[in-house]
Amino acid sequence: MNSIRRIAHLDMDAFFASVELLRYPELRGRAVVVGGRTDQQPSRQSDGSWRFSRLRDYAGRGVATTSTYEARLLGVFSGMGLMKSARLAPEAILLPANFDAYRDCSRRFKAAVAAIAPRIEDRGIDEIYIDLSDHSEEANTLARRIKRAVREATGLTCSIAIAPNKLLAKIGSDLDKPDGITLLGWEDIPARIWPLPAKKVNGIGPKSAEKLARLGINTIGELAATPLEVLVKNFGPTNGAWLHAAANGLDERELVTESEPKSISRETTFERDLHAKLDRAELSAIFTGLCLRLAEDLNRKGYACKTVGIKLRYADFHAVTRDLTLSAGVSGGERIRKVAGECLKRVSLTQRIRLLGVRASGLTPLVKAHSNELGGQSELPF
Repeated sequence: MNSIRRIAHLDMDAFFASVELLRYPELRGRAVVVGGRTDQQPSRQSDGSWRFSRLRDYAGRGVATTSTYEARLLGVFSGMGLMKSARLAPEAILLPANFDAYRDCSRRFKAAVAAIAPRIEDRGIDEIYIDLSDHSEEANTLARRIKRAVREATGLTCSIAIAPNKLLAKIGSDLDKPDGITLLGWEDIPARIWPLPAKKVNGIGPKSAEKLARLGINTIGELAATPLEVLVKNFGPTNGAWLHAAANGLDERELVTESEPKSISRETTFERDLHAKLDRAELSAIFTGLCLRLAEDLNRKGYACKTVGIKLRYADFHAVTRDLTLSAGVSGGERIRKVAGECLKRVSLTQRIRLLGVRASGLTPLVKAHSNELGGQSELPF
């Protein structure tokens, strides 16, 4: 047994786009963006080849779910509006997302890793932490074995870093993408970690990075060299101490191998801004559909919820949320719609709406939830 703590972070390379390239291998090496509508599915031509949509032809409010590395070289990244992406890479291929295929591939790569190292923390559809502390195998050999298993199970590549803790492993997996292996020890921090931008530390978001920059702190090394009392003065005792520790590569967090979700939500952004009165029928149908799909998610995962909330984003991008907590858990679609409708009555509906969402929190196992499903749809503003 190896008593030294070894934590790996495995990140699938351009995951959604890579899954699409398995289906459309002729697109390898080209700029591809995932995020189009279902009506932009590739179509077969008479000669058997595929006809693909181009980013230049897109019109709407969608955002890029992911992009190939070739598209990223042109400036197109996940979360970017597709209209802006089209200005940067008009000839890029645009594909609609296929989440069933992504989930299937996600299950397969995680099962392949678990067969080698079962202590895994699931961090989402395309990334995991792996505790390798009890494996005596040399780190590079073990990393290659894991990568080979992932490729055999999915046909895809991943990048993996092995380090003394989660924080360093997370940073490391991004250092040699795609298809990379990064091995980090304490002795590597000055040369490999400290020159990186401070925002590379998972947990330092844009606002914190901006505040650090105003203090003249731009790299992780500069953050590590900043006196603790300066960080505490500017960020408070808890955050200041965390920033100081993180910059020095310190992280004692254990892997969370079993976790319960805190909330489940469904939301949609409209192709055009909708008005509560002028588009009442359309909004009502969308609202009901969100509530029903949220209920399906809850029941599939085995939960009821005690708090139901809504989220609206107006045409001016201002967002509001409202929620209502009940005395007993609910999981039925009609009941969720009724409670969400009560929340809806507490927001202004004079502006046009660009996004609508419904959220369930205060989750409890479904078998323990009280039956409280009575009551139909309430009279709603839309």
